[in-house]
Amino acid sequence: MLARDGTPARGMESAANGEFNFIEVLPGPYVLMVNAKGFAVFTSGEFVLAALQAYQIPNISLSMAATNMEVIVRPTELIAAEQIRGEEKQRLVGVLPNFYTSYVPDAAPLTWKQKFALATRGTFDPVALIGVGFAAGIEQANNSFAGYGQGAAGYGKRFAAKFADGRSSDYLTHAVFPTLLHQDPRYYYQGTGSVKSRLLHAIGSAFLTRSDSGRTEPNYSYVLGDMCSGALSNLYYPAANRGAHLVITTAAVGLAGRVGGNILREFLPKDSTTNVPRERTP
Repeated sequence: MLARDGTPARGMESAANGEFNFIEVLPGPYVLMVNAKGFAVFTSGEFVLAALQAYQIPNISLSMAATNMEVIVRPTELIAAEQIRGEEKQRLVGVLPNFYTSYVPDAAPLTWKQKFALATRGTFDPVALIGVGFAAGIEQANNSFAGYGQGAAGYGKRFAAKFADGRSSDYLTHAVFPTLLHQDPRYYYQGTGSVKSRLLHAIGSAFLTRSDSGRTEPNYSYVLGDMCSGALSNLYYPAANRGAHLVITTAAVGLAGRVGGNILREFLPKDSTTNVPRERTP
């Protein structure tokens, strides 16, 4: 209860049923304020008390307090950029690039620039280049594609061929065709369910993918990308190894590698990958 000049004259808590009673109040003008959690403050009109007067405040009614809600809206492209920055730091066992695995089930779709940027980041990663050198060494030891010869020159040709294979495959399957066909080039980690359902998800992701609009559709990007990469390899492989069989073999190897990579992503413990985003809580 406030005096006319706004200074507190008396304060008290009501009973459980909302009743209150001020006693021994000096004569004069007063205003009553009622404050309850979750309700707007009630302020009565001014009333004047005479000596020894009993006065009842009429029509005390509390209304719900107004609430403010702040909603932040950000462009999808910015959300995707943040998610990509996190994905570019993901490495299996802290070493192997795991940039194309999304641990966010509803990740934002990528723009064409982001698809090309992510493909560039992955295909020129130092670990990927070490893998090229290792694969070229195995071919050298087995004398695969004998037309390249042996020695340093032969190894250099094999390294260049494997390098071109990988770069063309990465760009075609992860950037060019996903841009043209509006498909998402990433693997979406399932992480829950039976071993069978997770295995089917990993294998199926090589044949089915998510469109930029969120629909499930055939993974044309991977199939066409691997086929076109194999066709390009006819330009630089030894003449004896060129032809349709090279295209088919290259596509089959690429597809098998993708299936194996998906299984590895799915079944290696999630905490074996660095920089995995925390699960969102409701």
